[in-house]
Amino acid sequence: MNILTMPTFTVPIDRSDFNLNTSNVAGFFGGDEVIAAMTTVHFYRGRRWLGWYNSPGSYTVAKKFGQLANSRFWDGLFPGPNLSPAEVFGLDGRPGPRYWGIFSGTDMPTGHLAYLVVQKTKEVEEVIELGGRETIPLTVTIIDVGDVMLKHTDQAPVMSIHHALLAAIPITINLVMCAFCAASGDWLAFALILLGIISGGVSCFVIGSARLDFLAGVKEPSPGTPPADGLLLMSNNVVIVRGAEKDINPITKGKFVLRMSGGPEYRRIGLCSLLLLAQFLLQLLLIPQASTFGQIMFLTSLAASWAYNSFLSSLEQEKIQIDILMKALRNPPMLKIALKNRAAQAVFVCLVLSDDIRRPPNSDFNPKEVLQCFIPNETRVWNTWRNKVVEELEKHEEEKSFELSSSDLSRFKEDEKKLLRSLLQDARNAYRGYQKHINKIRHIPSSLTSSNEKQLS
Repeated sequence: MNILTMPTFTVPIDRSDFNLNTSNVAGFFGGDEVIAAMTTVHFYRGRRWLGWYNSPGSYTVAKKFGQLANSRFWDGLFPGPNLSPAEVFGLDGRPGPRYWGIFSGTDMPTGHLAYLVVQKTKEVEEVIELGGRETIPLTVTIIDVGDVMLKHTDQAPVMSIHHALLAAIPITINLVMCAFCAASGDWLAFALILLGIISGGVSCFVIGSARLDFLAGVKEPSPGTPPADGLLLMSNNVVIVRGAEKDINPITKGKFVLRMSGGPEYRRIGLCSLLLLAQFLLQLLLIPQASTFGQIMFLTSLAASWAYNSFLSSLEQEKIQIDILMKALRNPPMLKIALKNRAAQAVFVCLVLSDDIRRPPNSDFNPKEVLQCFIPNETRVWNTWRNKVVEELEKHEEEKSFELSSSDLSRFKEDEKKLLRSLLQDARNAYRGYQKHINKIRHIPSSLTSSNEKQLS
């Protein structure tokens, strides 16, 4: 009785004693790129289905994501801090600037979403530049947050799939390498490549099945809450956010959340990490036993996967998060103003926030507190300057005079008079610049905002 056998082709290189010893490459090389690529899996529609390729760095990936699994068993297998899914995938953990609500009195630190907003303002070009003496370049960016309609647990918008579709290249190459190994009769190399394909695909599907949501911070603001116009304060630059409480809350109090099934233990993530660890051990021990041709096919599959992971990791996760956040906020218009010294910056911010058109009636806005926040110096020159600026800002006349009388100046030394005149001139320059561009400041044209949302679906 004749037994049918699958025909194989003979590869000349298999007759040599040359051994590539690729075992170390499989487990350790390319781990950082795989992790960076995996952290973007939730940003692309359908990306969870496209992980079927033999990725390098399985040991590094298993250690990283195995820390999500939360039990004594998993903590012993994958030691490390038990972070939240959002923290593990870089969706939380960045401290934001201090937020000061001018009309509500709220003074609080912010989180990851406010940090992203500040990063977005760095991309905005300076449209207005105010004159005056220059000490240090400063900016004020105004953001008008409109009717966001973002509910407390809304799903975040995701990116289109066209970037992720490039996964067809490494998937195809991996399958072809498997076929070549089978055709050459090297079933060990075939099995090890197939093991990498299965473990990568299953892990990508399980991890990518999590849903990216927003937590808006406050489910429903109290009735009668004043506008949340306020400042995001940094060392040199300032961001003015203008809008209702419900629209500003997602920035100041909101955050990204990954909704993963199986929490808080996340057993599925632990099992995927265990599968990746098994992949690492089996490939480490067995790939040297494969033929030279099989090892070349194995290396080719790793190289194709590494190239695709490197491409995904180069897409800048932070920029993708910014684009998603801006889409959720309906791409608020932004206006950036360049100023040349701190005194002009403080006065300009006061002018923007004290505008009668946007300022609620009988509000508790105190311009002196704003000036004190920017320039806390307690000297008689600065106190006199602040008092004079506040006096002029509280006048309803359009033309304001930032001039002190001779009697007011008589109690100062000559060098103090020069400083005070210089500071008042800074205030005058800020006021004139504000008046010149007041219409643009009150109603920011949406065309001024630099948008990079074309790739968003």
